[in-house]
Order: sequence, then C-alpha cells, then structure tokens
Amino acid sequence: MNAILVEKVGGPEALVLREVETPKPGPGQALVRIAATGVNYIDVYHRSGQYPVSLPFVPGMEAAGVVEETGDESDVKPGDAVAWAMTLGAYAEHALVPSSRLVRLPAGIDARSAAAAMLQGMTAHYLVTSTFQLKAGDTALIHAAAGGVGLLLVQFAKRAGARVIGTVSSDAKAQLARQAGADHVILYTQQDFALETRRLTDGKGVAVVYDSVGRDTFDKSLEALAPRGMLVLFGQASGAVEPLDLRRLQKGSFFLTRPGLAQHVATREELRWRAGEVLGLVATGELQLRIEKTYPLREAAQSHRDLESRRTAGKLLLIP
Repeated sequence: MNAILVEKVGGPEALVLREVETPKPGPGQALVRIAATGVNYIDVYHRSGQYPVSLPFVPGMEAAGVVEETGDESDVKPGDAVAWAMTLGAYAEHALVPSSRLVRLPAGIDARSAAAAMLQGMTAHYLVTSTFQLKAGDTALIHAAAGGVGLLLVQFAKRAGARVIGTVSSDAKAQLARQAGADHVILYTQQDFALETRRLTDGKGVAVVYDSVGRDTFDKSLEALAPRGMLVLFGQASGAVEPLDLRRLQKGSFFLTRPGLAQHVATREELRWRAGEVLGLVATGELQLRIEKTYPLREAAQSHRDLESRRTAGKLLLIP
C-alpha cells in the first residue's frame, strides 16, 4: 500500500510517499481501507518533533473508511463503515486500528464528512461540555473562529446559549465566522482583540477564552478575561507559550488549563458519547461542516504548508 512516512522530523518536506507492506490485523484490531483522512495541527506537531513519536512513523490521527479484515475479538466486522480519531497511521491507503477506537458511521454520514468531523468535532464538544461548561448568558472569546475547530466551536457555543466573540485574520474569514453564529467578530490584524473584547463586554471581560493559537495570543487572552474567568489553551498554532509565572493569574483569580482530546475519549463509553453526538448533529444538518480543500495522498506536504500558513478556513482532507 502507499503511505506517507516521516523518517526524520522537520518541515513539510519530511512527509515522504512510500510503498509499504499492508499490515495484518491481530487480536482486537481492524484493517480499514481509508476513504478520507483529516489533516490536523497535531499532525504538524508530530511531524516537526514538537510531540515526539518513534521514527519512522505514518502520521495522521483521524480518518474514515471501510473495515476490510479483523482479528480475533473485534468490535466491528468487514464491511462496516467506520471512523476514528487519536490513533496514528491515517496518512495511508490502509490502517490498523484498535477496534475499540472505531465508531460506526450513522446513516446519512459519508466518509469525507466523518473524517472532517471526528477529531475537530469532538474537540469542540469537550471544550464546551467538559472543560468549561458553557451556558446561556456566558460570553466566550474564540480564537481562529473560522478554522477547522473554530467554526465547529462557534456552533457548539451558540447551541449552549452563549454569546460568542470570534477573532479572525480577514474579512472573508469574518463572514464565515458570522455564518457559523458568531455574534461579534474581531479582525486581530486590524484591532487589539483584548481591548475590543473589553469594549464589547462593557469592560467586564469574558467568562472563557478558547485559544488554539498559543504564543501570539496568550498574553492578551489573559487580558480579555473577566474575574475568575478561564483561559483554555488547547493548541499552539503560533508556537508554544513561554513558561508562566503563576502569580500572573492572581490578577483576576484566573483559571488556566491545557486540555487534550485523548483524555476526553479515554474510555469506550465517552468516545461513543462524543462521537455519537457530533456525527448525529452532522447527519441532521444541525452541525455544519466546511471542507476547505482535498488533496491526493502524495500532496500531504502541501496540505501541511497550507494549514501552517493560517490562510485556510475549515477542514483539509487527504484522499488516498
């Protein structure tokens, strides 16, 4: 089969197309023929070495396809349409996946939609339902509101009844964020988002900041918080945040957390709950997906260049 290998960490050029042996499933595993693979920032962190992985490896943490073969004690059977997130190996034509991490696709969901929804959709889900339980009357600031997670996070926040302020880099992205439901959109390239957030909240600040950008936004995200507000740092698209003197949080008795999806789908039951809610909302049309662009597998490096440029809006997919 064809697969993308990372043999040496580095830039997008580290993603190399290779022909490798198609694996055989063992006990509790399933061999999935991949129909669509999601491209995510965690793939960039793996490729660059920010999140170390033993070399060589096939990157990719999210995909959808059809089960071709199973080992003993499998939770799925050949012919099942499935999707997964948070298991390496998705930048390939086939992948071995623990069957306990696979979710069967509901009626009305195709592979591309599933690959666009699983990782980023469940991320938005846990951020709103578990990390900071948004409720009616809360105001949230969402960075990168027109990104893959951002557009879904805006929709989940509005479903919870919150007021949403989004930050974006361009007028085109501002329009997308508004279409997703954002009440106010700040162009951070033209305005100081902390000052504008204060203005929009009559000087009070927001209950929560959802920040996937990291180094470039962290300091002003703290400035945008209301007393006893929470800064949820769930990504580092601009780079890792510098070490923090915790006394800075005392200014507003702030809360700071750095959550991850893996801990929010650690059990089979929680995985099925989150994936079921996300895919169910996609199936009914209540959660709108935006697939920005698809690439053949051999163009994986270009997909990373586009993602890291921060000029994309919505989801990027690889199609083996």
